[in-house]
Parts: sequence; structure tokens; C-alpha cells
Amino acid sequence: MTIERIETKQRMSRIVKHNGTIYLCGQVCADASKDITEQTQTMLDKVESLLAQAGSSKEHMLSATIYLKSMDDFAQMNAVWDAWVPEGHAPARACVEAAMARDVLLVEISVVAAEK
Repeated sequence: MTIERIETKQRMSRIVKHNGTIYLCGQVCADASKDITEQTQTMLDKVESLLAQAGSSKEHMLSATIYLKSMDDFAQMNAVWDAWVPEGHAPARACVEAAMARDVLLVEISVVAAEK
């Protein structure tokens, strides 16, 4: 069983593949000066790009863990999430309130997916 690590640095790999399963490191937005809607959308765009790079897609997500700085943003984040996830392909999901690595970050996601 081979483990493939993509874009590996000292602390983490952006993508790890093992036995047909793809693990993405935590993804945040492209521009932390934006509101929760924009942060969520650009974060999900990054997830989609990484999944494609790894040989998968959002239709193949198995699980997602979403971290929100404040549960006050839950409804706005979910509006973006619901529009992004293809109907019938929702992964197992958890959403928790958490302190972020940088104060300006409002949302982060960790995703596990199957290869196509």
C-alpha cells in the first residue's frame, strides 16, 4: 500500500492519497478581508481545485469538517455550501465553532474524498 503525498512541507501535505482515498489539509479562503460568503466560496473553490488535482471531484467527497469562527455565520456559510454541493452528493459533515489560526479567518474546511 503506497501513500502518495503531494505538495509536502515540514508541517503538512496539501494532499495525501492512500488506497483510493484522498485527504486534503485544511483549506481557508483566498482573501481573509472578505465576508463569510466570499470566504466560504473561495475556500470551496480551492477544495474543488485540489480534488481535481488529486483525481477526484466534489461528487466524490466522503466527509467534510467545517470550522466556523462564529456560529453566527452558520446560515450564510450553509447557503454557499448548499449551492456548491451537487444534489444527491452531500458528504458526511460536521460543523463546529473553533478558534482560527489567524483572527481574520472566518471559516476553514477539511475534506476526505474517494478517487474517481
